[in-house]
Amino acid sequence: MNSPTHDAVSSARVYIIGNPRKKGMDKVLADLAEFARPRCDVLGASLGADGRPAVDAGAERLIVLGGDGTLIGISRSLGKAQIPLVGVNAGKLGFLAEFSMEELRQHFTACLQDSTIVDRRMVLHVEIHDQDCLCFSGLAVNDCVIQAGPPFRMVTLGCGIGNDHLTNVRGDGLIICSPCGSTAHNLSAGGPLLQPDVEAMVMTPLNPHSLTHKPLVIESHATISIEALEVNQGTTVIIDGQVSCELAPGSRVTVRRNEADMQIVRNPAYTKWHNLVTKLFWGQSPNYSAPADG
Repeated sequence: MNSPTHDAVSSARVYIIGNPRKKGMDKVLADLAEFARPRCDVLGASLGADGRPAVDAGAERLIVLGGDGTLIGISRSLGKAQIPLVGVNAGKLGFLAEFSMEELRQHFTACLQDSTIVDRRMVLHVEIHDQDCLCFSGLAVNDCVIQAGPPFRMVTLGCGIGNDHLTNVRGDGLIICSPCGSTAHNLSAGGPLLQPDVEAMVMTPLNPHSLTHKPLVIESHATISIEALEVNQGTTVIIDGQVSCELAPGSRVTVRRNEADMQIVRNPAYTKWHNLVTKLFWGQSPNYSAPADG
Protein backbone atom coordinates (compact mmCIF):
# COMPACT_ATOMS: atom_id res chain seq x y z
CA MET A 1 0.00 0.00 0.00
CA ASN A 2 1.09 3.60 -0.53
CA SER A 3 1.75 5.47 2.69
CA PRO A 4 1.45 9.24 3.09
CA THR A 5 4.81 10.99 2.86
CA HIS A 6 6.74 11.50 6.06
CA ASP A 7 6.52 15.28 5.54
CA ALA A 8 2.74 15.29 6.18
CA VAL A 9 1.60 16.92 9.41
CA SER A 10 -0.69 15.00 11.76
CA SER A 11 -2.65 16.18 14.77
CA ALA A 12 -2.18 12.77 16.43
CA ARG A 13 -1.05 12.80 20.07
CA VAL A 14 2.09 10.70 20.41
CA TYR A 15 4.25 9.56 23.31
CA ILE A 16 7.73 8.09 22.81
CA ILE A 17 9.40 5.72 25.25
CA GLY A 18 12.79 3.99 25.00
CA ASN A 19 14.43 1.07 26.76
CA PRO A 20 17.04 2.59 29.12
CA ARG A 21 19.09 -0.62 29.04
CA LYS A 22 19.89 -0.17 25.35
CA LYS A 23 23.23 1.55 24.74
CA GLY A 24 22.90 5.03 23.25
CA MET A 25 19.11 5.03 23.62
CA ASP A 26 19.02 8.57 25.05
CA LYS A 27 20.37 9.97 21.76
CA VAL A 28 18.08 7.76 19.64
CA LEU A 29 15.11 8.96 21.69
CA ALA A 30 16.10 12.61 21.34
CA ASP A 31 16.64 12.29 17.57
CA LEU A 32 13.22 10.66 17.06
CA ALA A 33 11.49 13.29 19.21
CA GLU A 34 13.12 16.02 17.13
CA PHE A 35 11.93 14.33 13.93
CA ALA A 36 8.41 13.82 15.26
CA ARG A 37 7.64 17.24 16.77
CA PRO A 38 7.01 19.04 13.45
CA ARG A 39 4.81 16.15 12.29
CA CYS A 40 2.56 15.44 15.28
CA ASP A 41 1.78 16.44 18.85
CA VAL A 42 4.55 14.87 20.96
CA LEU A 43 3.21 14.64 24.50
CA GLY A 44 6.40 13.27 25.99
CA ALA A 45 9.62 11.37 25.34
CA SER A 46 11.29 9.40 28.11
CA LEU A 47 13.34 6.34 29.00
CA GLY A 48 11.51 3.69 31.01
CA ALA A 49 9.46 0.51 31.05
CA ASP A 50 6.05 1.86 32.04
CA GLY A 51 3.53 2.98 29.42
CA ARG A 52 1.02 4.47 31.84
CA PRO A 53 2.37 8.06 31.56
CA ALA A 54 1.40 7.91 27.88
CA VAL A 55 -2.16 6.91 28.79
CA ASP A 56 -2.36 9.60 31.47
CA ALA A 57 -1.22 12.19 28.92
CA GLY A 58 -3.95 11.12 26.45
CA ALA A 59 -1.67 9.63 23.80
CA GLU A 60 -3.24 8.03 20.72
CA ARG A 61 -0.01 6.26 19.73
CA LEU A 62 2.88 5.02 21.85
CA ILE A 63 6.17 4.63 19.98
CA VAL A 64 8.34 2.05 21.73
CA LEU A 65 12.10 1.94 21.09
CA GLY A 66 13.61 -1.39 22.10
CA GLY A 67 13.01 -5.01 21.21
CA ASP A 68 10.16 -7.47 21.48
CA GLY A 69 10.68 -7.79 25.24
CA THR A 70 10.39 -4.02 25.65
CA LEU A 71 7.17 -3.96 23.66
CA ILE A 72 5.70 -6.84 25.68
CA GLY A 73 6.61 -5.19 28.97
CA ILE A 74 5.06 -1.87 27.92
CA SER A 75 1.83 -3.57 26.85
CA ARG A 76 1.66 -5.44 30.14
CA SER A 77 2.07 -2.17 32.05
CA LEU A 78 -0.97 -0.70 30.26
CA GLY A 79 -3.40 -3.26 31.73
CA LYS A 80 -6.91 -2.45 30.55
CA ALA A 81 -5.86 0.87 28.96
CA GLN A 82 -4.28 -0.51 25.79
CA ILE A 83 -3.37 2.00 23.06
CA PRO A 84 -1.72 1.27 19.67
CA LEU A 85 2.01 0.54 20.01
CA VAL A 86 4.53 1.28 17.27
CA GLY A 87 7.51 -1.00 17.88
CA VAL A 88 10.93 0.17 16.66
CA ASN A 89 13.43 -2.69 16.86
CA ALA A 90 16.64 -2.05 18.75
CA GLY A 91 16.89 -5.68 19.85
CA LYS A 92 17.58 -8.98 18.11
CA LEU A 93 14.66 -10.69 16.33
CA GLY A 94 12.15 -7.86 16.03
CA PHE A 95 9.16 -10.18 15.61
CA LEU A 96 6.70 -7.75 17.23
CA ALA A 97 8.77 -4.58 16.91
CA GLU A 98 8.50 -4.54 13.12
CA PHE A 99 9.98 -1.14 12.25
CA SER A 100 13.54 -0.06 11.75
CA MET A 101 14.15 3.61 12.46
CA GLU A 102 14.30 4.33 8.73
CA GLU A 103 11.04 2.45 8.11
CA LEU A 104 9.35 4.40 10.90
CA ARG A 105 10.42 7.68 9.32
CA GLN A 106 9.20 6.49 5.91
CA HIS A 107 5.76 5.38 7.18
CA PHE A 108 5.44 7.84 10.04
CA THR A 109 2.13 9.43 9.02
CA ALA A 110 0.57 6.05 8.21
CA CYS A 111 1.54 4.79 11.66
CA LEU A 112 -0.36 7.66 13.22
CA GLN A 113 -3.41 7.83 10.96
CA ASP A 114 -4.05 4.52 9.19
CA SER A 115 -6.33 2.39 11.36
CA THR A 116 -6.15 -0.54 8.90
CA ILE A 117 -2.60 -1.37 10.01
CA VAL A 118 -3.52 -1.53 13.71
CA ASP A 119 -3.77 -5.22 14.64
CA ARG A 120 -5.44 -6.43 17.83
CA ARG A 121 -3.77 -9.28 19.69
CA MET A 122 -5.57 -11.05 22.49
CA VAL A 123 -3.58 -11.21 25.73
CA LEU A 124 -4.07 -13.14 28.95
CA HIS A 125 -4.91 -12.12 32.49
CA VAL A 126 -3.22 -14.25 35.14
CA GLU A 127 -4.01 -14.56 38.84
CA ILE A 128 -2.04 -16.63 41.35
CA HIS A 129 -3.66 -17.53 44.66
CA ASP A 130 -1.92 -19.13 47.63
CA GLN A 131 -4.75 -20.39 49.80
CA ASP A 132 -7.00 -17.30 50.09
CA CYS A 133 -4.21 -14.80 49.36
CA LEU A 134 -3.87 -13.15 45.94
CA CYS A 135 -0.13 -13.29 45.21
CA PHE A 136 -0.18 -11.93 41.65
CA SER A 137 -2.61 -10.34 39.24
CA GLY A 138 -1.52 -9.05 35.86
CA LEU A 139 -1.19 -9.53 32.12
CA ALA A 140 0.67 -12.12 30.09
CA VAL A 141 1.15 -10.92 26.52
CA ASN A 142 2.97 -14.06 25.39
CA ASP A 143 2.63 -16.77 27.99
CA CYS A 144 2.28 -18.01 31.51
CA VAL A 145 4.80 -20.81 32.12
CA ILE A 146 4.95 -23.10 35.12
CA GLN A 147 8.42 -24.64 35.42
CA ALA A 148 9.34 -27.45 37.83
CA GLY A 149 12.50 -25.76 39.15
CA PRO A 150 14.99 -27.18 41.67
CA PRO A 151 15.43 -29.88 42.80
CA PHE A 152 14.00 -30.64 39.34
CA ARG A 153 11.72 -33.51 40.23
CA MET A 154 8.58 -33.90 38.16
CA VAL A 155 5.62 -31.84 39.27
CA THR A 156 1.92 -32.68 39.17
CA LEU A 157 -0.50 -30.00 38.05
CA GLY A 158 -4.28 -30.34 38.14
CA CYS A 159 -5.80 -28.70 35.05
CA GLY A 160 -9.37 -27.51 34.70
CA ILE A 161 -11.40 -25.54 32.15
CA GLY A 162 -14.34 -23.61 33.55
CA ASN A 163 -16.01 -25.78 36.19
CA ASP A 164 -14.69 -29.02 34.71
CA HIS A 165 -11.58 -30.86 35.87
CA LEU A 166 -9.66 -31.82 32.74
CA THR A 167 -6.59 -33.83 33.74
CA ASN A 168 -3.56 -34.06 36.00
CA VAL A 169 -0.33 -33.39 34.12
CA ARG A 170 2.86 -34.87 35.53
CA GLY A 171 6.11 -33.64 34.02
CA ASP A 172 8.36 -30.58 33.90
CA GLY A 173 5.57 -28.02 33.85
CA LEU A 174 3.05 -26.36 31.60
CA ILE A 175 2.72 -23.47 29.16
CA ILE A 176 -0.45 -21.45 28.63
CA CYS A 177 0.02 -18.99 25.80
CA SER A 178 -1.82 -16.45 23.69
CA PRO A 179 -1.78 -16.64 19.87
CA CYS A 180 0.95 -14.00 19.93
CA GLY A 181 2.96 -16.19 22.29
CA SER A 182 2.51 -19.33 20.22
CA THR A 183 5.77 -18.48 18.41
CA ALA A 184 7.72 -18.24 21.69
CA HIS A 185 8.31 -20.94 24.36
CA ASN A 186 5.26 -22.84 23.11
CA LEU A 187 6.85 -23.35 19.69
CA SER A 188 10.09 -24.65 21.23
CA ALA A 189 8.06 -27.11 23.33
CA GLY A 190 6.29 -28.54 20.27
CA GLY A 191 3.06 -26.56 20.55
CA PRO A 192 1.07 -25.31 17.55
CA LEU A 193 1.53 -22.00 15.76
CA LEU A 194 -1.59 -19.81 15.83
CA GLN A 195 -2.39 -16.96 13.47
CA PRO A 196 -1.96 -13.83 15.66
CA ASP A 197 -5.57 -12.64 15.31
CA VAL A 198 -7.08 -16.04 16.16
CA GLU A 199 -9.02 -15.87 19.43
CA ALA A 200 -7.82 -18.89 21.41
CA MET A 201 -5.42 -20.05 24.09
CA VAL A 202 -2.96 -22.94 23.94
CA MET A 203 -2.09 -25.30 26.79
CA THR A 204 1.19 -27.15 26.15
CA PRO A 205 2.62 -29.64 28.67
CA LEU A 206 6.40 -29.51 29.20
CA ASN A 207 7.93 -32.98 28.82
CA PRO A 208 4.84 -34.77 30.16
CA HIS A 209 5.27 -38.23 31.69
CA SER A 210 2.56 -39.55 29.38
CA LEU A 211 2.23 -40.02 25.63
CA THR A 212 -1.41 -38.89 25.79
CA HIS A 213 -0.80 -35.35 27.04
CA LYS A 214 -0.64 -33.28 23.86
CA PRO A 215 -0.99 -29.51 23.29
CA LEU A 216 -4.58 -28.31 23.45
CA VAL A 217 -6.17 -25.27 21.76
CA ILE A 218 -8.91 -23.73 23.94
CA GLU A 219 -11.55 -21.14 23.02
CA SER A 220 -10.80 -17.60 24.13
CA HIS A 221 -13.63 -17.08 26.63
CA ALA A 222 -12.74 -20.10 28.76
CA THR A 223 -11.13 -19.85 32.18
CA ILE A 224 -8.17 -22.18 32.72
CA SER A 225 -7.31 -23.17 36.27
CA ILE A 226 -4.11 -24.91 37.36
CA GLU A 227 -3.70 -26.36 40.86
CA ALA A 228 -0.27 -27.16 42.26
CA LEU A 229 -0.76 -30.73 43.49
CA GLU A 230 2.93 -31.71 43.77
CA VAL A 231 5.62 -29.08 43.23
CA ASN A 232 9.27 -28.45 44.13
CA GLN A 233 10.76 -25.75 46.32
CA GLY A 234 11.82 -23.89 43.19
CA THR A 235 8.66 -24.37 41.12
CA THR A 236 7.91 -21.00 39.56
CA VAL A 237 5.28 -19.27 37.46
CA ILE A 238 6.98 -17.10 34.82
CA ILE A 239 5.06 -14.38 32.98
CA ASP A 240 6.44 -13.43 29.55
CA GLY A 241 9.93 -14.43 30.73
CA GLN A 242 10.00 -11.20 32.74
CA VAL A 243 8.00 -11.65 35.95
CA SER A 244 8.22 -14.68 38.24
CA CYS A 245 6.28 -15.94 41.25
CA GLU A 246 6.99 -19.05 43.33
CA LEU A 247 4.31 -21.71 43.36
CA ALA A 248 3.61 -23.52 46.63
CA PRO A 249 1.65 -26.75 47.17
CA GLY A 250 -2.07 -26.00 46.93
CA SER A 251 -1.56 -22.74 45.03
CA ARG A 252 -3.85 -22.05 42.10
CA VAL A 253 -3.16 -20.26 38.82
CA THR A 254 -6.11 -18.86 36.88
CA VAL A 255 -5.76 -17.72 33.26
CA ARG A 256 -8.42 -15.99 31.21
CA ARG A 257 -8.62 -13.50 28.38
CA ASN A 258 -7.78 -9.93 29.33
CA GLU A 259 -10.56 -7.38 28.96
CA ALA A 260 -8.48 -5.29 26.53
CA ASP A 261 -6.45 -6.54 23.56
CA MET A 262 -2.90 -5.50 22.82
CA GLN A 263 -2.81 -3.16 19.81
CA ILE A 264 0.16 -3.32 17.45
CA VAL A 265 0.79 -1.02 14.49
CA ARG A 266 1.92 -3.28 11.66
CA ASN A 267 4.59 -2.26 9.17
CA PRO A 268 2.59 -1.45 5.99
CA ALA A 269 5.51 -2.52 3.81
CA TYR A 270 5.02 -6.19 4.73
CA THR A 271 2.25 -8.78 4.76
CA LYS A 272 1.00 -10.31 8.01
CA TRP A 273 3.04 -13.43 7.27
CA HIS A 274 6.33 -11.66 6.56
CA ASN A 275 7.98 -12.25 9.94
CA LEU A 276 6.91 -15.89 10.15
CA VAL A 277 8.50 -16.66 6.79
CA THR A 278 11.56 -14.39 6.85
CA LYS A 279 12.51 -14.47 10.55
CA LEU A 280 11.35 -17.91 11.69
CA PHE A 281 11.84 -19.42 8.19
CA TRP A 282 8.51 -21.24 8.39
CA GLY A 283 7.80 -23.48 5.39
CA GLN A 284 11.24 -23.15 3.85
CA SER A 285 13.02 -26.21 2.49
CA PRO A 286 16.26 -27.42 4.05
CA ASN A 287 19.39 -25.91 2.55
CA TYR A 288 20.88 -29.02 1.02
CA SER A 289 24.57 -28.72 0.10
CA ALA A 290 25.69 -29.97 -3.27
CA PRO A 291 27.72 -33.22 -3.05
CA ALA A 292 31.47 -32.78 -3.34
CA ASP A 293 33.09 -33.88 -6.60
CA GLY A 294 34.71 -37.31 -6.65
